Amino acid sequence: MRTTVELNAGSKTFASGLLPDLIAALRRSRKGDLVAVISSDPDIGPELEAWCRFTRNSLVDIAIEEGRTRWVFRYGEAPENIGEDRPVGSRLWLYTNFDCNLSCDYCCVRSSPKAPRRALGIDRVRRIAIEAAELGVREIFVTGGEPFMLPNIGEILAACAAAAPTTVLTNGMLFAGSHLETLRALRRERVTFQISLDSPTPERHERHRGKGTWVRTWNGIERARAEGFRVRLAATVSTDAEAEEFRSFLDAHQVSEENRVIRRIVLRGSATEGIALARADLVPEVTITAEGVFWHPVGAEDNDLLVSRDIFPLAESFAAVRRAVDREQEHQRRLAMIFNCA
Repeated sequence: MRTTVELNAGSKTFASGLLPDLIAALRRSRKGDLVAVISSDPDIGPELEAWCRFTRNSLVDIAIEEGRTRWVFRYGEAPENIGEDRPVGSRLWLYTNFDCNLSCDYCCVRSSPKAPRRALGIDRVRRIAIEAAELGVREIFVTGGEPFMLPNIGEILAACAAAAPTTVLTNGMLFAGSHLETLRALRRERVTFQISLDSPTPERHERHRGKGTWVRTWNGIERARAEGFRVRLAATVSTDAEAEEFRSFLDAHQVSEENRVIRRIVLRGSATEGIALARADLVPEVTITAEGVFWHPVGAEDNDLLVSRDIFPLAESFAAVRRAVDREQEHQRRLAMIFNCA
């Protein structure tokens, strides 16, 4: 992860001179910059994490290489409107697979044609769907990878849709042949397609996703609409100007507010730039992959967002996320007490 400032702590700890170095590093930085702290002493980690919480900075990455630990924190609190406040467990995300027909250069889970499939599998999906319905899940989101790489995606979506209204995130490029028949067998009132289109014209979209992808994606959007499905358009953008440009494009095509998603690139996975987010920045949305239960879909293969390796029973997975939320809130309450001046 590229940073603005690299601070080699040497043998320093918080008791022996690290704190002034951290303050000096922040003085050389701007809000939103990433700062790395490198040390051969892993014991400074808990103190550094506590300092980040106290100062409202966010620890976003930890890596160990050749016996040294590199902590990266973002200077300043998270940008506003990263996520909406919603009850834990009202949304459930499923990563059905991680292989994809594209190699997008900002993919938060490093999906590509060469990525291992790591399929969740129909048996687990069916059990998840049954238990999700019992737990009152209101929405299920199916993502990957590209879900339509799976030969049994129709069965997976049918199982999910039986439990709750289901949105499948896709690049829309595989709606042909047997996949078109799969599409036609789905329940229109229960399945929504969220199709990724990053810009009004091909240039920027194809810079991230590959040559020829814009037209194929637009054809997929029109195909899904023609088959009677609700279609949401989702753009991943780098700047506010790109976001505004896409809004104008959606206005011109009469795409309603509830059918548009505009999000910023997140500095995870394949991305080399974007918004650096820590767990404390993110409203939790229970996310399940073949590897376990994660805090949020933007980090569904990152250890800092891993909640549990055990998926079942699903009620315990949800409870594990809620316990993690309680721990985060307890830190906030303690900070509030520290700053209580009257």
